[in-house]
Amino acid sequence: MAETAEAQGLLTLWHSFRLPLLIALGTVVIILRLRRVLQSRSKAATASSVPPSPRSSSPEKIVRSDEVRPTLEKEPKVLDSGRVSPKPTAGPKRVAGKKPSKVAGRSSSSTADEEQQPVTFIQPIIFWASLTGNTERYAQLLLEDLRAAAQDQADPEDRERGLLPPQIHDISYVDYDDYFTTAPKPPPTSPGTRYMYCFLIPSYNIDTILNTFLGHLDETHHDFRIDTGSLSTLAGYTVFGFGDREGWPTEEEGFCSQAKELDRWMAKLTGKRRAYPLGFGDVKSDAEASLKEWSRGLQDILGDIVKNGGLGEGVAGSGDPLESDEEQSDDEDSNKTKPRNRRKPQAVMDLEDIKMGSNGQVGASPIPVDFTTEVNAARAIQPTEKEMVPKTSPTYTSLTKQGYTIVGSHSGVKICRWTKSALRGRGSCYKFSFYGIRSHLCMEATPSLSCSNKCIFCWRHGTNPVGTTWRWKVDSPELIFEGVKEGHYKKIKMMRGVPGVRAERFAEAMRIRHCALSLVGEPIFYPHINGFLDLLHAEHISSFLVCNAQHPDQLETLHRVTQLYVSIDASNRESLRKIDRPLHRDFWERFQRCLDILREKRHIQRTVFRLTLVKGFNIDDEVIGYANLVEKALPCFIEIKGVTYCGTSTSAGAGLTMQNVPFYEEIAAFVVLLNEELERRGLDYGIAAEHAHSCCVLIASRRFHVNGKWHSRIDYPRFFELLEKEKADGTSFRPEDYTVETEEWALWGNGGFDPNDERVYNKGSKKGMKASDA
Repeated sequence: MAETAEAQGLLTLWHSFRLPLLIALGTVVIILRLRRVLQSRSKAATASSVPPSPRSSSPEKIVRSDEVRPTLEKEPKVLDSGRVSPKPTAGPKRVAGKKPSKVAGRSSSSTADEEQQPVTFIQPIIFWASLTGNTERYAQLLLEDLRAAAQDQADPEDRERGLLPPQIHDISYVDYDDYFTTAPKPPPTSPGTRYMYCFLIPSYNIDTILNTFLGHLDETHHDFRIDTGSLSTLAGYTVFGFGDREGWPTEEEGFCSQAKELDRWMAKLTGKRRAYPLGFGDVKSDAEASLKEWSRGLQDILGDIVKNGGLGEGVAGSGDPLESDEEQSDDEDSNKTKPRNRRKPQAVMDLEDIKMGSNGQVGASPIPVDFTTEVNAARAIQPTEKEMVPKTSPTYTSLTKQGYTIVGSHSGVKICRWTKSALRGRGSCYKFSFYGIRSHLCMEATPSLSCSNKCIFCWRHGTNPVGTTWRWKVDSPELIFEGVKEGHYKKIKMMRGVPGVRAERFAEAMRIRHCALSLVGEPIFYPHINGFLDLLHAEHISSFLVCNAQHPDQLETLHRVTQLYVSIDASNRESLRKIDRPLHRDFWERFQRCLDILREKRHIQRTVFRLTLVKGFNIDDEVIGYANLVEKALPCFIEIKGVTYCGTSTSAGAGLTMQNVPFYEEIAAFVVLLNEELERRGLDYGIAAEHAHSCCVLIASRRFHVNGKWHSRIDYPRFFELLEKEKADGTSFRPEDYTVETEEWALWGNGGFDPNDERVYNKGSKKGMKASDA
């Protein structure tokens, strides 16, 4: 009984204290387990704190100018842990990276960490090849230039970004896998460092190391184990080629052919990260001078990359290397199942020997000219038969849906809403108020659908191609002239059944009297623009040409036009970069040179500054800047117009909304301030006319203020009379010689709407829309 009582006592005790005991035991177990986990993590952290080998994060076998060339024997790779890497096992090897994205022409092959890391330092690497030693000498010159640039750009107060001293390599001695299969990785201490490849390449008609090198790039691009954008983490690349024009007079015949091929392969492997245009030098004449000029441009670009953190994409860097109509060929995207279709070289012809074919096409394309840099100015580029807007392209489909008639391969025509309005007696555009152009007699066309800007307010929905050089097939002026007239008349005829069209105006519209070369693209870009103007003038069709101040060479050689417009979209470099988003990297220098040309032409051409004001972009505190530009170029007229919002996704992506559209009162206030500033400087200008319906005001030089009255309108019959006399006996004339008095209703303060027409307001339209419906 005693034992039973004792057992019952223990059982009672257990039941009383079992819960606290179990909790205590569980707590001890958890503490012991946590202790083990913490100890294991501490050991792992200690193991990983071993410093990595520098070979794993920096380019291997770097050859500097003062070092001895390394031997061709390869050293074994050293892993981060210090162990020698084992020999690669059998099986395919895949290089890390992602296939480059085709969105906006940018590759996205960088890793997530690299994409988040801004560019802080640029490490130039010069690669050269030579048999005779000349290119090595030129490479040393470039090395010294870039070394000096690195010293000049070094900011003692900013040690977190800059241009590093250049490295140099002989292509014969480098391991291609170290540099041209994948891009070098930045050192751990400076993850924002990016490498810039600079190539100096001669061309030979014999087998050299260059053939092997180019073959490696070809294999790398087509190797299924390696992503096509394996070098896209570079900051960029650039190529300069040396050749002999005596042996190979043209590029078609082999001048700098290997440099061109290298440029092409690097564009593919880097996702078109061309930082500076391909340069050429003739070894028997101007090689060193051309290289020096090319080097100066490259140094400027390197400074821009360091400043902007990359090549940029329009706004930030202004120079997206991918142009909108550029597409990969079939042999790059068809899984290599189609044979390559290589065109045979074409014979080079002198421009004076070019004949017109029966179909109106030029027998051989004129030599395209690269206006991107002064290095390549007036240098021949290989002719091409590529069409700017092929009928099978999405661009063609998009433009035709928008109402364009595509003429030939690169021209277009479209009737604007003011032509339709004038046909119905509902008013003409501001050009009628200012210059006497009746909109239903005006044809809006362009001989070039391509442009060198990507303006945020472009109402063409961003569908037209862009480019910095003419690299397409060239249609003859006769083909374009007849085509745009035919297309215009067809569209006018389509209006005959529209309610409200006036019979007399419909009949008048079937004879074109004016041509506004401002439809889309850049008309002055067309190589035969002067021939096209001659055809217009031969039929007494006035010419109103609008350019974007990015092609000074063609502006300088432009023949007389009835009126020459230049778009002035901003008063300073940064605003112009943000608004026009130019492709040319030297856009501001081109802009300034165009202003100088306008100043020289002001007594020959009727020159017009056209200011398109965008609220929040180019209005606030820019009156002084615009006055500076006016003082420099002294144009005959200054048009100030509010931006027209087209509501496209392109505009929205650039930050443009209806909030950026100024009201007419804001435009008028800006005009008054600008006019006062011009008067304060002693410049002889005044506010001449307005067209409130288009949200547009005209400031004119007092050269056109005669006997107390403004004469901004044009006497068109007089213009053609003077033009024909000039061609006959060389008698020159001035813009003041063909003017007509401005109508009373168009003068400043009177609104500018033709009283003979009926102004129609759209019911329910917002006030802001009415103010900017031009």
